[in-house]
Amino acid sequence: MQFTEALSFSFQALRQNKVRSMLTGLGMMIGTASVILVVTISLTSQSYILEQIEGVGSNMIFASYEVGSQQSSAEVTADFIKVADIQAVRDQLASRIVAATGIESNVDSIFINGREERLLMLGSDEYYKQVRNLQVLAGRFFDVSDVSLRQKVALLTEKLAKRLYGSQNAAIGQTIKLRGLQFTVIGTFKEKVESFGQSELNAETVLIPITVQKYFIRVERIDPMYVQVRTPEEVEPVTLQVKQLLESRHRAGASYKVENLTGILNAAKSIAKILSLVLVLVSTIALVISGIGIMNIMLVTVTERTREIGIRMAVGASRREILIQFLTEATLISLAGGSVGIAVGVAVPLSVRLFADNIQIPISFWSIGIAFAVSSVVGLVFGMLPASRASKLNPTEALRYE
Repeated sequence: MQFTEALSFSFQALRQNKVRSMLTGLGMMIGTASVILVVTISLTSQSYILEQIEGVGSNMIFASYEVGSQQSSAEVTADFIKVADIQAVRDQLASRIVAATGIESNVDSIFINGREERLLMLGSDEYYKQVRNLQVLAGRFFDVSDVSLRQKVALLTEKLAKRLYGSQNAAIGQTIKLRGLQFTVIGTFKEKVESFGQSELNAETVLIPITVQKYFIRVERIDPMYVQVRTPEEVEPVTLQVKQLLESRHRAGASYKVENLTGILNAAKSIAKILSLVLVLVSTIALVISGIGIMNIMLVTVTERTREIGIRMAVGASRREILIQFLTEATLISLAGGSVGIAVGVAVPLSVRLFADNIQIPISFWSIGIAFAVSSVVGLVFGMLPASRASKLNPTEALRYE
């Protein structure tokens, strides 16, 4: 028997039982679609998690002073990170870093809608936007002259600008009174990735030049200091160098917490891998179940077509030809269901783009190829037992079967 003949016979047999064939292929469709969707979900979740973490700041190191329980107030004051320490990092690590900056925090009270509220004031410089990956929504950020000339200018967070002036653009050029002085609003901003109050920024924060902020605080304290490293490979060694530099510039015994996002990134990658393995396991179970369904239906088909098998053997069909025919039928069901499943698995991520242009869900072509190959293998593996049983039937007994 030619393969084309086996294919023709298989199509005829499947057409005679359309509903059964469709329901059998449905399981394979679900299993195959789940493989593609699982890989898509895994890639999307991993990409999203890493993007969120990296959105806080690329190749970033952050440092702060750790207050000990046995230290005097004078020692603590002397050990705080200073602006001079930031400059030392810039000078000594210039070839390995992109920028270094820091934050000095303070609070003030302002009236919003007739009610006095506490307001977080942060002092920083022109490098803060770059290191912290901030987005300017309206106006501009600090420049070198704003910081060096101690200009009384301010930037407002997105929410604060909206509360005070109604919109981002309306806030530009307005004046806000801080510590008894009038500051001109030159811009509004937000974090690229929402940190939900876990960073030094909160929803309603005003940012002023650090050279102006120092006049409003009694003790100079940079907390935290940020350093952006040029390459990911340099993050760990530069982290150690920053720690050593801070310790060398202060009294013996002063302790500094210098960390980076490498640990968080590695943890996120591990979580994503575990999630992928769990989801792949679930989809594998779905494929196995669909394969068992194909095997059961083909066993029933062999039983129902016992007399037909006997007639074919009586007119000269070999056991090998019977085996090939039933294997072809099982594979056709599996491939048909798998093809529809691939279409569904690809269509779902693509359809998301119709409703949200800014969302790009990656589709793995490897997963499509693997899904197609697996659907073929499932048809062959789980179709082997029914096909083997059909080929081993005794022609005489098969002809007598009612």
